[in-house]
Amino acid sequence: MPQLQTTYPRPPSSFLSDDHDDFRRTVASFVEREIRPNADAWEQDGQCSRELYAKAGAAGFLGLRYDPELGGSGLDFMATCVLAEELAKGDSIGTAVALMAQSEFALAILADEASDELKAAWMAPAIAGELIGAIGVSEPDAGSDVAAITTRARRDGGDYVISGQKTFISNGTRADFITLAVRTGEAGPRGISLVVFPTDTPGFEVGRRLDKLGARASDTGELFFDECRIPATNLVGEEGHGLRYILSHFGGERLVIAAFAVGIMERLIELGLDYAGSREVFGGPILGLQTWRHRFAEMATRLEATRLLAHHAARLLSDHEPPGDMAVSMAKLHAADAVQFVAAEVLQLHGGFGQMEESPIPRYYRDVAGFSIGAGTSEIMRELIARALI
Repeated sequence: MPQLQTTYPRPPSSFLSDDHDDFRRTVASFVEREIRPNADAWEQDGQCSRELYAKAGAAGFLGLRYDPELGGSGLDFMATCVLAEELAKGDSIGTAVALMAQSEFALAILADEASDELKAAWMAPAIAGELIGAIGVSEPDAGSDVAAITTRARRDGGDYVISGQKTFISNGTRADFITLAVRTGEAGPRGISLVVFPTDTPGFEVGRRLDKLGARASDTGELFFDECRIPATNLVGEEGHGLRYILSHFGGERLVIAAFAVGIMERLIELGLDYAGSREVFGGPILGLQTWRHRFAEMATRLEATRLLAHHAARLLSDHEPPGDMAVSMAKLHAADAVQFVAAEVLQLHGGFGQMEESPIPRYYRDVAGFSIGAGTSEIMRELIARALI
């Protein structure tokens, strides 16, 4: 891929400080050095390298919002936005997902609800990139309906004994531990708990690595639990409160997807402007055609609307404001539509070249198809927004 000549003219933001801007440059340099050169190989392998976690940990990317005593940086959700936006520009959203599935999804609940002993044993080495973490919620018959999970953890003396199945688990095929949703009580939402599950536990098995449409550098697995015995001290927070913990932390996952969309749209618009400025049709560059100039104007408008929604939601989440959940649902809903629109436009712009796997364009087109599904479907986002209004 030739070096880009175009840099998207990102407008100044009242949400971001000079420190955020400095951090953005640090992440962008990391992406240029460590991710983009390896993107094709990792996409073909179906996973990024384990060494990348260690490098990301050393750079401070895996614990932005967490306690400095555990190796974190004690920053806010705005820093999370900046990190996700820049990681998404690495031409391998699967790699970005693999890192954020650990830093935001697997660790956020532990940071707020786990005992000091669990944090020291699992969070600290995960923040350092020494361990890989996953969050295990989805099951074959329970996706958006988290309250329907059936994986059972029965109490036996000082242990939990776990049996069941999970699916669509990011980092699942090589995680060292899973922040695992299990049923410890009655059917329905009140019977769900969370535990830290070490994957070297006897009876645990990775069924297969799932072959996905997009985000292919993020290993995603089916997981099986057959009478797996773990200490009851691995319980996260209080028994029976697991659903509340999961739902209260969905905001971070949804914000990450919205921020991914912002970064991808920036990257695609830059790629599109470069191509449209150099590709000649009917005696002139594509950018000379009003139809494409106006389509770029529409893409940039959708990008900036998404950025403002995402950054507004990040500020509300950082300040623990009550409207934060509705704002982040709006941000994710809008982001999924906007990034899918931009990806389709840039694919169309590139014509035949946009169909070629040597280009990142078709990869991004596939990758963003899942943005309206992951961390709650667009249909669920609309329902959550409606409930807040009515």
